[in-house]
Amino acid sequence: MKRPDRLFGGWLVSPWRRGVVAALAGALPMLAFPAPSWWWFAYIALVPWILLARSAPTGRRAAYDGWFGGLGFILAVHHWLLPSLHIFTVLIAALLGALWAPWGWLVRRFLAGVPSPGQVGGALLVLPSGWLMVELARSWQGLGGPWGLLGSSQWQVEPALRLASVGGVWLLSFLVVAVNVAVAVLVSVRESRMPAVAGLVATAAATSAAWVWSPRPDVDGRVRIAVVQPGVVDGGTSGDKRFAREEALTRELAGQGADLVVWGESSVGFDLADRPDLAHRIATLSREVGADILVNVDARRSDRPGIYKSSVLVGPQGPTGDRYDKMRLVPFGEYVPARSLLGWATSVGKAAGEDRMRGTEQVVMNVGHGLRVGPMVCFETAFPDMSRHLAQDGAEVLLAQSSTSSFQHSWAPEQHASLAALRAAETGRPMVHATLTGVSAVYGPRGERIGVWLGTGASGAMVYEVPLARGVTPYVRFGDWPVHAALLVLAALCVTEGARTFRLRRTAPEPLVPPARTAHESPARPGR
Repeated sequence: MKRPDRLFGGWLVSPWRRGVVAALAGALPMLAFPAPSWWWFAYIALVPWILLARSAPTGRRAAYDGWFGGLGFILAVHHWLLPSLHIFTVLIAALLGALWAPWGWLVRRFLAGVPSPGQVGGALLVLPSGWLMVELARSWQGLGGPWGLLGSSQWQVEPALRLASVGGVWLLSFLVVAVNVAVAVLVSVRESRMPAVAGLVATAAATSAAWVWSPRPDVDGRVRIAVVQPGVVDGGTSGDKRFAREEALTRELAGQGADLVVWGESSVGFDLADRPDLAHRIATLSREVGADILVNVDARRSDRPGIYKSSVLVGPQGPTGDRYDKMRLVPFGEYVPARSLLGWATSVGKAAGEDRMRGTEQVVMNVGHGLRVGPMVCFETAFPDMSRHLAQDGAEVLLAQSSTSSFQHSWAPEQHASLAALRAAETGRPMVHATLTGVSAVYGPRGERIGVWLGTGASGAMVYEVPLARGVTPYVRFGDWPVHAALLVLAALCVTEGARTFRLRRTAPEPLVPPARTAHESPARPGR
């Protein structure tokens, strides 16, 4: 197969044209995520990007292909931020896209020209490992968090969810990239097809063995959890209107045997200590329904300075004292990083005018029926380590209170709801994702969907029969071991490359140096 630049008759020789093609190639994986949810596309979505980088004339150009492809990827999976952050979204994408520059260089290093069987085998390990390092780096909350991890595109594939219980979303990302690398070699280098096929067979054998070996969660009882979704509420007094709507919907749950009622993020806009009338109304609802109610307070606290987003449990007698303050805040949405430097973002978009305050620790709550639940708020469901720690601390059900009301007409609500399936499968614990305006969803301990979604057009309350499970998944027990393995692979690569460079320098021939002239020699007539 011809190199891409030759296929286009030299059209890709232009750096700017090549950059545009790289950005478009990097954006392709977006279609594997909700709302399209073409999960199968994830296994070939990186192929055009890989083919472009391997054809780069120099390592520097391959790094630029990686950078521009990363820009396209970040911009595509975060496109729903454009109405809120405007041009700042592009600047963030350009910054984060640079994380893929080394990955583009590695693609050319292993796959340029006609790679040997050893190079193909190395690519099947190194390139997925490099991709995991990019995902790990951008998973830092200060860089935006782990939204759009490639493995999360497999949220509705039962075998993939089973593998997530072994190595989390990281293992899925590694496998998806490895398959893309093998496919890229198959379609581009006839001489290297055999090692590519061998790599695919080895990947399939390893994943099949993990799938067969991984233990399944043992269902041990059921609980009835209700989700209250008020829907879009507009107007200057939207906080009071929303509360009244939530109150009316919760009252409809009386007599339905709910063990817990969950409201969405920012469902209460006032600190309950400052508004005992609201606390009394929620406690009255708790008595009528016969279950504790988990609300989410987005307000300035009366007992300490600053605005917090907090999951607060309210029982028949009022707030129980169980409270979780959100720890990981949304950059620009809930705080502005380095506000003294980037505060101008508030003038070009909907960045936070005042930083929210952070909580300090995760909390497992005991609700009125002896159920232990672990709450998270919105963006935190994207972080695998948070749900893992809650499972380790004894949570039987994971809860997420979210809003996404600012992104109603985008793909964000569906993509956010899908993350709960991964968190449930990773931990072997069911997960309830309750929102203000959709999409609300519930998943069982294997990541399977329970009941129906409450979409962005829905306003109502629904009770879900949620299966409980016991046991510990390998991911909860061993943690992010695929990331550690990837680090070892890259460390081995660095050692190998360093030794190779050292060996080449030692065996290089001495440069030819012309004989030095004496002070008595003539430049025109040597020897005189």
